[in-house]
Amino acid sequence: MPIAAHEGDTPDKARNRVSDLVLVDVTDRIAVITLNRPEARNALSSDMLTQLAERMHQLDAQADVDVLVLTGAGRAFCAGLDLKEMAASGANIRPGDGRPWPQLAKPLIGAINGAAVTGGLELALACDFLIASEQARFADTHTRVGLVPFWGMSVLLPQAVGVRVAREMSLTGNFMTADEACRVGLVNRVVSADELLTVARALAADIASAEPSATRVLVSEYRRFSGGGSAALAEEIRTAEAFLGGGIDPVLIEQRRVALIERARQQAT
Repeated sequence: MPIAAHEGDTPDKARNRVSDLVLVDVTDRIAVITLNRPEARNALSSDMLTQLAERMHQLDAQADVDVLVLTGAGRAFCAGLDLKEMAASGANIRPGDGRPWPQLAKPLIGAINGAAVTGGLELALACDFLIASEQARFADTHTRVGLVPFWGMSVLLPQAVGVRVAREMSLTGNFMTADEACRVGLVNRVVSADELLTVARALAADIASAEPSATRVLVSEYRRFSGGGSAALAEEIRTAEAFLGGGIDPVLIEQRRVALIERARQQAT
């Protein structure tokens, strides 16, 4: 079912509050999807993951949408999986098929407004390219939580920044600034916080102005032929499932969550 506009909207002015956790604004054939748990730095709960996948699937099939833009509400893009829920129930641990949402046919731009950490960094890596606010920060803290990735980190991060930089990021868990992320090729450009969505929308409009069927074929080719491929992603999933098969200690997860927050505070400011 297409995501409907509010009453009185024109077809090109479809502004939709889809849920409390995932907001959607469809305007001029561009869908802006906003992660909306700012009080939790947009940490991914099981409910948010479900809604995000559903909205991505719906928008990918929606006739009045050509390009998608993903961003976060508040100061963070996404802090990764909600560690409180992980420790309590583990319901938000979803290896699935190695991606956080169904395979998309349409281009997806990441507008990274703040910290993109671990699972949040994997959401960013699942986008076709990234525009970052000067306030953006990037980190892979899987090892500091005591987990391994299952949404493509070990494939997509080295593809974006090179193997040696990726290894340093993943093994240290250290934060990278927006400017450094641009220098190593993780993001395409860095803009002021006030300009972020304006620039992302302008690039989305450039894409939307091209012939849609050709654009979608080219997007598919880039995704299929860029390094790593399905075999590498499948191997990451098998590794993660074997690792997670040993179970999760809620007490350790909580201790690591507290330590991670303090370390992130020191590094991300």
